[in-house]
Amino acid sequence: MQPLDELSEAAKLAYQSFLDMSNSKTAYFTCMEAHEAIYESGGMPSTEDKMEIEKLLSNHDKNVLAFKTAMAAVTDSEERKTLIQLLS
Repeated sequence: MQPLDELSEAAKLAYQSFLDMSNSKTAYFTCMEAHEAIYESGGMPSTEDKMEIEKLLSNHDKNVLAFKTAMAAVTDSEERKTLIQLLS
């Protein structure tokens, strides 16, 4: 398996896009979990809560699209295999 620093720029971008997507997913779910306790105790979501969740979800959606696009740009089959191993 090739080390990350030996991959093409397209593959490095795909790897970074995956990290960004993973981070935005974590941020979204962390926010949802934090608000869940409030809702379970009978609280109602504030406008700010709703806006924060929408912003995090929108950011994650953008990161998913960026990752999909970046992976499509990696056309070398060996690099794709390496990326999949790195992402596992």
